[in-house]
Amino acid sequence: MNNSLSIGDQAPDFTLPGDGGKDISLSDYKGQNLVLYFYPKDDTSGCTTEAIDFTANLAKFSKLDTAIVGISKDSAAKHDKFKAKHDLKIRLAADEELKTIKAYGVWVEKSMYGRKYMGIERSTFLIDADGKIAEIWRKVRVKGHVDAVLNRLGETAD
Repeated sequence: MNNSLSIGDQAPDFTLPGDGGKDISLSDYKGQNLVLYFYPKDDTSGCTTEAIDFTANLAKFSKLDTAIVGISKDSAAKHDKFKAKHDLKIRLAADEELKTIKAYGVWVEKSMYGRKYMGIERSTFLIDADGKIAEIWRKVRVKGHVDAVLNRLGETAD
């Protein structure tokens, strides 16, 4: 478990099955910024809100030469359904083996109703055009998060 990624570190490389049957790799985004966000599960309230917020602000991210990729351990087929249901325009990657999730240190022990279990800590990594980590948000609260990411990029959300 690697919770030691820091700003300035080289972002861990990955290639994962993506929505629409196309693999998604970190190298696909060389030369532009990438917002890589990790979320617990497709079609749950917080995760849906976060994905819709990123989609709603896609034009602003594009203007800032920034792509957005969401990663969860749901399958690519489940991502396709999630995207269709909510008309999401962002890319979603499936990490069913947890390799990338663990490489970014977001597979953590969580607790709900006194029960401890392992799960994804909602986290976002801003990766710059050179593949280095420019910003890290851990334990993300969905409300206002997209605004915070845009602010970091120097833009304001609606």
